[in-house]
Amino acid sequence: MEEKTLKTSWKQRVAIIIVAVLLLGSVVLTYMLVVLNGNSSSDTSSEAQIAELTEEYQQKSEEIEAAAKPLSDKYFDDFVKYKSEVKSYNSANANAAGLETKDLKEGAGRTLTEGDTDYAAYYIGWCADGSIFDSSFNDNEDPSSLKAPLDAGIGLIEGWNQGVIGMKLGGVRQISMSGALAYGDTQEICGGTNSPLKFVIFAMEPDAKIKELNEELDDIYMRLYYAYAGGSNL
Repeated sequence: MEEKTLKTSWKQRVAIIIVAVLLLGSVVLTYMLVVLNGNSSSDTSSEAQIAELTEEYQQKSEEIEAAAKPLSDKYFDDFVKYKSEVKSYNSANANAAGLETKDLKEGAGRTLTEGDTDYAAYYIGWCADGSIFDSSFNDNEDPSSLKAPLDAGIGLIEGWNQGVIGMKLGGVRQISMSGALAYGDTQEICGGTNSPLKFVIFAMEPDAKIKELNEELDDIYMRLYYAYAGGSNL
């Protein structure tokens, strides 16, 4: 075989290069389409999951609201009267006093001991200027019903935990606490950090059905949180 048969002409070499470029381009394009379609599919799946979990969360919240209505009907008229306890107070004096408690109604149930979290509560919490920052009322200014009672097992501030010690279930207690026993300098509340707080707390036996529903709601919340995190590639 002669040597010249092993070589290609410049026209052939150009044709080969063009074909190679086209083949490489098609491979890259195919890869990009696969990746983009995959991401699009993943994003669509994540959005669908978030939508589904959001609907589940809303439905579970409505179940809790329905389960809490009989308790609201039973206790609202009595508890709303304690809104009259909400008055302004001296912030410096409250911080200096530390922790103070006053029983507004003596309970007939078991006595809460240190570390006891097996109870539920309706509450009103307010700032030194007399403004309510949180409560069990459906509306702080013009309440007409009570939300589901608070589960004490969720983890509460130190002043609350210390303040209910010795309280009997079924009773109502007013608690005044210094900022150090509330949120300290870790969180702003009532216009700043280290703010003293006051509460009226009505402690009661936990409702088994509401407790179960709250646990289910917490599970949905965590799945929703991770769905959002997955969607943002965190």
